[in-house]
Amino acid sequence: MMGVRCKKVSWAGISLSMVTVASIAAWLEEFAPARLAEDWDNVGLLVGDAQSQVTRVMTCLTITSQSADEAIATGAQLIVTHHPLPFRPLKRITADNPSGKLLLNLIRAGVAIYSPHTAFDSTLHGINQQLAAGLGLQNVQILKPIAGDPQALGAGRCGQLSAACEFADLAIRVKTFLKLSWLQVVARPGARSQNLAVACGSAGEFLPLAVAAGCDTLLTGEVTFHTCLEAEARGISLILAGHYASERFAVESLAEKLAGEFPAISIWPSRNEADPLCVC
Repeated sequence: MMGVRCKKVSWAGISLSMVTVASIAAWLEEFAPARLAEDWDNVGLLVGDAQSQVTRVMTCLTITSQSADEAIATGAQLIVTHHPLPFRPLKRITADNPSGKLLLNLIRAGVAIYSPHTAFDSTLHGINQQLAAGLGLQNVQILKPIAGDPQALGAGRCGQLSAACEFADLAIRVKTFLKLSWLQVVARPGARSQNLAVACGSAGEFLPLAVAAGCDTLLTGEVTFHTCLEAEARGISLILAGHYASERFAVESLAEKLAGEFPAISIWPSRNEADPLCVC
């Protein structure tokens, strides 16, 4: 069972009086192991000194100027961000580009960065599992298992509603769970749903897997126009909740989990980040 990782506990010889970046990174690695991440991803401790003391931690979906400024202004020593920064290899870090400027500001302020990203998507109690549970799916299975994984984990989930329902009723359920006032959908008139696939973020590549699993509906954050046309042609409904909404709720729950494991320090989800897309 995962427990508090702080100094004076027998675990790894760390003392009860001090939580370090390494303490939290170790818990996150146990919760969302890096082996679950996609090959193209960049997960783990990305910036900072693992031995630095931590008293304040902020979680966020993405490090933006707003969330970075919040972390610095509130004295956070660690940001746990879903989306990595940096994501792709950098040849130089300068203030001439947005990522470089964010990194320089955070490094100057002594703020470390950890990202679980696709490992958090796929782990046992990760984002996709939370989506499936939040929508009341039963008999939940892995949509894209990781070959050879000892716990049979992987990306995406599929399962069944307790009874078939009108597609419009499912859309209401999704909006209620994700606290949304609108959705984008692809659905034929009179469509019904019972077998549902979920894949957070941008997950159009999961459409063939959802079809192969016998799903009549796929819930994700966003897909391309051509994926919408493919779904229509295959006769499977799509619910597009938006990239932000399909993942942000889990960043909030991650802050709660961390606070439960590290009660001696202050941990909160970013209060300043918001979906860059809006309806007008």
